[in-house]
Amino acid sequence: MDQKRSYGRVLVVSALVGCLEVALAVVVVFLYVRTQPPPDTPVDPSALAAGLLSFGTLIGVIAFLLSVVFVLPAVALAGLIARRTGGHEAWWVPPVVAALAAPPIVAVAAYNHVQARSALVSWAVATAVLSPGGLVARLRRRGLVGKVALWGPAVVVGTGLLGTLGFAVGLLPAYEPPAIGPTAMAGTWVDHTSGTLVFTSDGRVTASGVGDRAPGDPPGGPSRTCSGSGTWSYEPGRDAWTQQVRVPGCSWPVWSVGGTDRTPRIHLHVGGPESGRLYQLRKAADGP
Repeated sequence: MDQKRSYGRVLVVSALVGCLEVALAVVVVFLYVRTQPPPDTPVDPSALAAGLLSFGTLIGVIAFLLSVVFVLPAVALAGLIARRTGGHEAWWVPPVVAALAAPPIVAVAAYNHVQARSALVSWAVATAVLSPGGLVARLRRRGLVGKVALWGPAVVVGTGLLGTLGFAVGLLPAYEPPAIGPTAMAGTWVDHTSGTLVFTSDGRVTASGVGDRAPGDPPGGPSRTCSGSGTWSYEPGRDAWTQQVRVPGCSWPVWSVGGTDRTPRIHLHVGGPESGRLYQLRKAADGP
């Protein structure tokens, strides 16, 4: 049942929708991260949780301020225009939001000398982000706040569950290392300090200033390097995750394969596999 519009409820619903949009974006980002190679340094779960908590508080404040500055006026103006023209109120919310968002974006773009294309993209994104809050908040229905508070998180959680299910059944492309093979190994591989491993197709390898890491070395331990020459071999393993490159000499264990098809990498686990930290070399052809 419809009821008289409460602009206090408009603010609450709009801010809530804004927070839910951010939460949905975070879930989508986490799902996307599962399709990408892992970082060299693992993410600390406790630090991530604390960061998300602080981030959530900040987003709540920003969502409320944006609702006051943009969404509330947009809902009021859209209702006024609809009454004057006889059209549907919902038709006017996005255009009014776009009109209200344009001046500050143009001012910021001009002050920072931003290119017109980037400013146009920012304006389109702002309109797309702010419009859902206005479209939902304009509704004059009893229990609207409760419904948004109930169904909004359900959509966010459902998206996460569907994404996880998609990875489980293979509908979404979860990350796995490239199957590079011995031919792709031939060439120069470089670390972040310009240390190199040069593999040749006849089974020779030359090391120059490569980090000399043993499996039990602590991640923050002293850095050593190794130089010399020897032989190497490639072991395909039972799948892409178990393929290895063996390079006798120094303190190296076997190298594992990572990266992507376009940017293959080989790596060692610093401090053991449980540490999550990687020491990586990339193919020199990948660029600096």
